[in-house]
Amino acid sequence: MLVQLGYAAYYFLPFALRPETAPPAGPEADAEPVSILVCAHNELENLRRLLPLLLQQDYPAGFEIVLIDDRSGDDTYLYVQQLTQYYPNVRLVSVDKTPEGLSPKKYALTLGIKVARHPRLLFTDADCIPASNQWVRLMQRGFSRPADVVLGYSAYAEAPGFLNKLVRFETLLTGAQYLSFAWRGQPYMGVGRNLAYTQQCFRATKGFASHIRSLGGDDDLFVQDAVQQRQRVVVEAEPAAHTLSVPAETWQAWWRQKRRHLSAGRHYRLADRIRIGNFIGTNLLFYFTTLVLLFSRPDWVPLTALWGIRTSVICVAYAKLGQRLDDRLPVALLPVLDAVYFFYYLALGISLFLYRNLRWK
Repeated sequence: MLVQLGYAAYYFLPFALRPETAPPAGPEADAEPVSILVCAHNELENLRRLLPLLLQQDYPAGFEIVLIDDRSGDDTYLYVQQLTQYYPNVRLVSVDKTPEGLSPKKYALTLGIKVARHPRLLFTDADCIPASNQWVRLMQRGFSRPADVVLGYSAYAEAPGFLNKLVRFETLLTGAQYLSFAWRGQPYMGVGRNLAYTQQCFRATKGFASHIRSLGGDDDLFVQDAVQQRQRVVVEAEPAAHTLSVPAETWQAWWRQKRRHLSAGRHYRLADRIRIGNFIGTNLLFYFTTLVLLFSRPDWVPLTALWGIRTSVICVAYAKLGQRLDDRLPVALLPVLDAVYFFYYLALGISLFLYRNLRWK
């Protein structure tokens, strides 16, 4: 309980209650053009929604959109080709085949980065949309602090049902960890749905070379390499700088998605694994201890008081984070989501330990 309260007091609450980041002063803040990279595999309908919103971004220095068509079997190629006729800042990179043994997405992203014209790179996924037309501007202002990597937040759209709330709770909790840790000077990951870094940073890490054969990790393992190369990492977490995605609609789809995401964790630095594992482990220990004590003969007054203090503080921290990140969940449901999530996380960990095979679309 003390460990969890320590995380809330040192990371989560100060991050949620921090003052808003002042806009960078001077014309140089918006002076650098940017390359926006989107990797797509059979994402035509999502691209029809995303690309018009990207073209409407308000960024005076200008930007290009590099769409990497990764072996799509739909009409992605024709659709983007039509756009290039009307918008000279839209460019198409086609991937016909991925070399044996390489991660398809990392290979496709590498090809896109090689043809990008601008030193600054901004990444999102085809199934995301920017939260506002200021997305590019806000994500780019992080480079003026200065920085080599800018971490953004990517939320999931609200929908009816308990699964949707659990997916959004997991996203909020993950965001709370990687954003607040980075804010405290301990960056360890980012999400490819909302991530920016420079060409120089990509070269410093030798691209995805250290994990090109791992299926996932084009975002979090890249940040791991960037930190090892002493690249500067900052956070841009204002709501207008977020992206929004459609969440998994079935438990099976979310299970597959989380298995892929968690599989990269074993490649993290030891200090990061300890920091994250300590938070996850103490939460699981808290709930297992609670269950054991419920069936023993404890002194109910201190047990209830401790459980109430821990749950109240943690839920207040999560509620404040939800307000700051504009990703609110029902406060009354937070204790239930917290308990369900950590047991679900334990099941995922056991599944990854027993069955390590993963597939890519």
